[in-house]
Amino acid sequence: MSAELKKTSGVQLEFRIYNLSSAVENQIEASCPQPGQRYMDLYMMNCELLATCSALGYLEGDTYHREPDCLESVKDLIRYLRHEDEARDVRQQLGAGQILQNDLLPIITQHSQDKPLFDACIRLMVNLTQPALLCFGKVPDDPAFRHHFLQVVSYLQAYKEAFASEKVFGVLSETLYNLLQLDWEQRQEEDNLLIERILLLVRNVLHVPADPYEEKNVDDDASIHDKLLWAMHMSGLDDLFKFLASAQSEQQWSMHVLEIISLMFRDQSPELLVSAGQARSTQEKQKDTQELEALRQKELAAKRSRNLQRGTRHSRFGGSYVVQGLKSIGDKDVIYHRGLHNFKNYTHDAGKAVRRVPKRKQRAPDAESQRRSALNVRLFLREFCIDFLENCYNRLMYLVKEGLIREQTQQHDETYYLWALSFFMAFNRGHNFQPDLVSETMSIRAFHFIERNITNYYEMMLTDRKEATSWSRRMHLALKAYQELLLTVNEMDRSRDENIRQGANVIKSNIFYLMEYREIFLTLLRKFDETKQPRSFLRDLVESTHLFLRMLERFCKGRNNLVVQKKKVRRRRSHGQKKPRVEQTPELLEETWQVVSKELGEAGSQLSESLTEGAVPFDAASETPMEEQRTEAMVRVQDALLSRLGPEALGLLRAAREVWPEGDVFGSADVELEEELQLLKQILFANLPRPALADAEMEDEEGGGAEVEEEEEIESVRVSEAQFNFLDYIKRFANPNIVRPYLLLLKTYSQNTVHTNHCITRMLHRLAVDLKMEALLFQLSVFCVFNKILGDPAAAAYKELVTFAKFVLSRFFTLAARNNKAYVELLFWKNVGAVQEMTEGYSKPGEKGGVKRANWTPEEEEELRQVYEEHRDSGVPDVVETILPLLSNTTWTRRQVVAQMVHMGLVDSVKDLKKDRKGTRIVLWTEQQELELETLFDEHRDSDDVLGNILKRLTAKRSRARVVDKMLSMGLVSDRKELYKKRRRNAPGKSAGMSEEEFFSDLPGEPRDEPLDSGEESDEEEEEAEEKSGGSEDEGEQERGVPKKGSRSRETAVERNANAMAIVHALREEGMAGPLLWLQNCLNRTADDRDEDGVSQAVPLVPLTEENEDAMEVMSFQRLLRKLGVRAPADEQESFWRIPAKLSPSQLRAAASSLTLEEGAEESGAQGSPALELEEENTPDQRAQALRALLLARKRKHPGNTEHHSSVDDVESSSDRETPRAGDESKARAKRSRVLDSDEEREDESSMKATGGDRGPDSDEGVQSAPAKRRRQRALVDEDEEED
Repeated sequence: MSAELKKTSGVQLEFRIYNLSSAVENQIEASCPQPGQRYMDLYMMNCELLATCSALGYLEGDTYHREPDCLESVKDLIRYLRHEDEARDVRQQLGAGQILQNDLLPIITQHSQDKPLFDACIRLMVNLTQPALLCFGKVPDDPAFRHHFLQVVSYLQAYKEAFASEKVFGVLSETLYNLLQLDWEQRQEEDNLLIERILLLVRNVLHVPADPYEEKNVDDDASIHDKLLWAMHMSGLDDLFKFLASAQSEQQWSMHVLEIISLMFRDQSPELLVSAGQARSTQEKQKDTQELEALRQKELAAKRSRNLQRGTRHSRFGGSYVVQGLKSIGDKDVIYHRGLHNFKNYTHDAGKAVRRVPKRKQRAPDAESQRRSALNVRLFLREFCIDFLENCYNRLMYLVKEGLIREQTQQHDETYYLWALSFFMAFNRGHNFQPDLVSETMSIRAFHFIERNITNYYEMMLTDRKEATSWSRRMHLALKAYQELLLTVNEMDRSRDENIRQGANVIKSNIFYLMEYREIFLTLLRKFDETKQPRSFLRDLVESTHLFLRMLERFCKGRNNLVVQKKKVRRRRSHGQKKPRVEQTPELLEETWQVVSKELGEAGSQLSESLTEGAVPFDAASETPMEEQRTEAMVRVQDALLSRLGPEALGLLRAAREVWPEGDVFGSADVELEEELQLLKQILFANLPRPALADAEMEDEEGGGAEVEEEEEIESVRVSEAQFNFLDYIKRFANPNIVRPYLLLLKTYSQNTVHTNHCITRMLHRLAVDLKMEALLFQLSVFCVFNKILGDPAAAAYKELVTFAKFVLSRFFTLAARNNKAYVELLFWKNVGAVQEMTEGYSKPGEKGGVKRANWTPEEEEELRQVYEEHRDSGVPDVVETILPLLSNTTWTRRQVVAQMVHMGLVDSVKDLKKDRKGTRIVLWTEQQELELETLFDEHRDSDDVLGNILKRLTAKRSRARVVDKMLSMGLVSDRKELYKKRRRNAPGKSAGMSEEEFFSDLPGEPRDEPLDSGEESDEEEEEAEEKSGGSEDEGEQERGVPKKGSRSRETAVERNANAMAIVHALREEGMAGPLLWLQNCLNRTADDRDEDGVSQAVPLVPLTEENEDAMEVMSFQRLLRKLGVRAPADEQESFWRIPAKLSPSQLRAAASSLTLEEGAEESGAQGSPALELEEENTPDQRAQALRALLLARKRKHPGNTEHHSSVDDVESSSDRETPRAGDESKARAKRSRVLDSDEEREDESSMKATGGDRGPDSDEGVQSAPAKRRRQRALVDEDEEED
């Protein structure tokens, strides 16, 4: 029994309500047998099957008498159904014999106490009532099987009618109630199976479609489905369903309950259920009045038309007329033999056979079948919805959603979830809207889940073309759920509760921010296909788009700057060519072996685990023979050697030896490393067969030697943020592929609701009025619809459409008055570019985008002609740049001048006047150029800047990258680093060939060695970057402002310091002392942090005040930052300038002190400080006094560390010799002393300012109080300490 249930229930669960297409329903309506032909004769039943049915029992009156073998007979019937053929003959015979109506239902109602018999009957009925689509797998195409399919459907309809009994559902309800009363521990496996079977039986019966011949009922009349629902309600089964949906211990039945509920409300509308039993509102009455008035206007118009067609007096002669200007089949005019009142309906197609539309081009039919049930049924369903929302909805939807996410459900079960979401949220919105009742599905997760399903359904509709109709129905369900979510958010936004409105704003900000939710309607409209998607889908799509745009427009009005997510997908194709194998010469093989053997010698015989495990020479699942695989393994070893991957080749060799030990092809088991190396060398130099390559070459020969290219599309998604503009978003709808679906729905304006017509008109109004693109609607099919609307007798009911049609037509006739091609343009759909050309003027040859060419006077054209004739043969690299300043009208741009020259015929194409980029056109090297390069390299190979000197002297100017690549290929150098500028680390003093004046003039600036090194390092980095980019050297250096190599010297450093001093002086005059002080503090703080941490990383300069932020945007302040070594933002991802990680603490303090020096020098100059005089005199005695005073100050600060300082005499002697002092302090103590010196020197400086600074230059205290001189001295001492 358990195995049989699993089979039956498994098949049942695979069934989905929305898989039955509308075409099947139409075929059922057309092909169902009449009542008199419903059942096949009993004498056609199989004898064994007939005997089994007879052994069940018999019905006498209302009492059923079962036979002793009743239970065994039921089990036999189950076995018969298990082995039925493809035509489902057993099922048809049992249906014809009415076994379910006459035997099974009486057994379960009268003998429910017999549990084994009751279980067996339920099992049999679950099998008999399963849908016909499950039995046959799909709707059969064969006529014979199609007949069997429809026959099974007719039997199912008879079963449904038999189940519409309170007695049957009473027994099922009582049995289910007793089973649910048992605790979880008391339930047996058979109890759970019986619960599942009862739920499946109810689900199968509810699913049976209505019989169109039997149920020709009007609204408010009880159908068989209504009777079934009423029987369930009277038996209390609906309350048990609500218990199963809300009980925590019964959550395993959540999917079954949701399926049953969706089938219960299959033909219902939430709006009708909300209004059930309530008085009609004023809006409903007004709506009905409008519909009646429209019908009345149509009827009166038709009556007037008939009166005009009939004359007051009957004419015995119809008459014949010649229609002038309308040709018949020949050259003569058409002769019309009817009355003139019928002539407006004349067409040449009259009398012709109607052209048959192919099935694949027919419009998809609507499958919606909503009807108004009986009032008592609607009232009971209304109460069911209210109780379900209050007690069950959130919990049941949560359980179903979790099952869907975890993939614990069957395929397409999400359709029940989507239906329940849209139905119950719509009911809640219409009946005392309470957001907390639907809080489970009112979230961003719900939007994301639906959006993902819509995308999936659309993709499947394109790929699975045979089931495209089913996929479009599922997509329609998802769209209605998405629409209901938007309607609920819109309703929340109008709530009186502030918390609810805030929740709505949070949801709206999320869905408007993400690009996927904004693009979904554009995609669905653009990809609408009327052959696969019905008109109801288009109606819901248009209404949903209208609602989304209205919400987005309202959301944007209250915000000035709305930031949204923007994704840009970049697609590029990577072209892979099959290149022929390069022939390896013995010299190349020998060079390769030298590299590989050296690598293997250093690595030794031990290989890493990754190499050992990754070497797999044999594929057991491959169909390639073992011999060929062994040859391929040998080839793979050779390929690894040719690629100079020694360890990989050795690992593959050892793995192949384990697979093929026979014959010692890959060496013996106890081979040594030297023998393996010899074996690898033999494999490298061997000429191995390559079958794959040979086949490829043969294919190339057969294909005419054509190159085989493989293209692979690579997508990269770049996510960024951008300011949202609602008008720019509306421009996305200005597309003929989007306007066309709106026109398709507008053609059925008389069948549309008032709201649908309003949505269509509002969108067209946005395009025509808001975007001023009314020409987008200048299309003949649109005008035909407008003509139909304007000529409609009931046009008064479509005032909005009439007004808009008149507006578009008036704009067209205004345009046609000045554009005689406007009538021809009516034949074509137009994009934005065509609309612009149609309204503003058509483009001429050589012009782009439909923009009119600038107006040139004859005098200006003649002037341009003369100037061009004068300079066309002058040999200048860019003629246009030469012509522009010579023209009298200086407002012309380069593009306008080039376009005019092309228009005047001075040049053939714009390409003739393009700028030539330096170093990009020259690709090939001649022998003379190679000889010249080799000569220049020999001349300058010992210079400090080899590459710079070569680039200066090359006759054919090339980029740095091309010259470096050529030198590497010629073997002049073996590494790029050999071409870097050589560094020179010379200490300042006489040893570097520097005078005392130059030595002390350099003290206020940066230390000589470290900044020079950093500059050279930056040059090397620029060289590497430029070599990778392949750009022009001269252009790149001009753009970056990088000085050419070889130009750095002592004089340039002095000039750089002088430039920095001038910039600082100018900035202070502009009132930027505050930003300069902030910059100095940042530099000092960064230096202190690097001293403490010992780790250097780039530090951004973040201006926190408005004054500093404004200073960072001043060009002169940015030049100062570059002088100090601060790096500008590298790309758009960086927003702030950064202190590079390569600057050491001493460099940072030197840069900061240079800023303070200017301030001190300024103040001392203003006060007449002797420090300036001392600086100007620069005598040796004064310098010695300054150094002596500095050392005395250090001794006073560190009395116990006198051994770390040299004596004053030593300093004097070193000063006389002009060599730097060599101290033996440790680096850490030197840094600590510098920090302490800085603090005390600041105090000395403040005291100096307080006293006025009028001490003599010869006194020690006067020397110590001069901030400029003290900083020069401190820079000297720091520099010496760094060198030590």
